[in-house]
Amino acid sequence: MPAATAASPWYKHLWPWIIIGILTTSVCLSLTMVSIAVSNPDNLVNDNYYEAGKGINRSLDRELLAQNLNLKASVHLDELTGEVDLRLAGNSDPQSLELNLISPTQPQKDRKVLLSRVEAGRYVGQLEDEVDGRRFVELLGSEGGQVWRLFEEEKVEHGVTLQLGDEAIQGAEHH
Repeated sequence: MPAATAASPWYKHLWPWIIIGILTTSVCLSLTMVSIAVSNPDNLVNDNYYEAGKGINRSLDRELLAQNLNLKASVHLDELTGEVDLRLAGNSDPQSLELNLISPTQPQKDRKVLLSRVEAGRYVGQLEDEVDGRRFVELLGSEGGQVWRLFEEEKVEHGVTLQLGDEAIQGAEHH
């Protein structure tokens, strides 16, 4: 390509094409980022802070009830059968319990297991698939018409026994 002279038209010069290329690239990348942001919304943000605050107070009440009932639980996940074996100690023995394994960042990995009492203090349920990694473990039951809750963050692995109720309740240090 011959060198452009001052009298030649603008499109025969190199610098206008470099500037147009940079602008075109930035527009394409911006549109790509917008499409990614629209197709993958952030579901961790809660717009209703007042309702979330009321929910925190309700869960603290449930955790304090569990503490007053002296509840402790050990949860064992069998890696071969997927069976959940839970031993509950304390002043509550409901017919059924609900165990929630909540992923901190990926709601599609949350698991809910309904546990039935097979004998006093022993509950059994079934997991559909394998659960590994960091999870918020929530155990819900009822006593005297009130719902109690054991809630802790644990590293969940099959074959490992998790202990619930052995840590202090966060946010309720003044009680």
